[in-house]
Amino acid sequence: MKRKPRFFCDNCGYEVGSEVKTCPYCARIFASVRCPACDFSGPDRMFQNGCAMCGYSAPPPPKQPKSPKPRPPLRKSPPEAQPLPFWTYIITFITLFLAVALLSWFITK
Repeated sequence: MKRKPRFFCDNCGYEVGSEVKTCPYCARIFASVRCPACDFSGPDRMFQNGCAMCGYSAPPPPKQPKSPKPRPPLRKSPPEAQPLPFWTYIITFITLFLAVALLSWFITK
């Protein structure tokens, strides 16, 4: 829905067309147009798309396309290595010792 700027007479307050030079209700002569929001005054050609200073009654800006979501990295860095608990070293040592002892017993037999 496109909003068009609306023009009002400063003297009587009635809405008037943008192209009129005098108010049809009170006969006031329009020398310039004044913005009701910021009180900027200027010729009517500066107000064709709303107030040139503050944008009052200007049509809404066009919608910007949404930016795509950032892609996750292709490869994740590996987590930092943490030392194993001490008991894992003990069990590993005992298992290796038993494996070597069992292998040497089979060889000597």
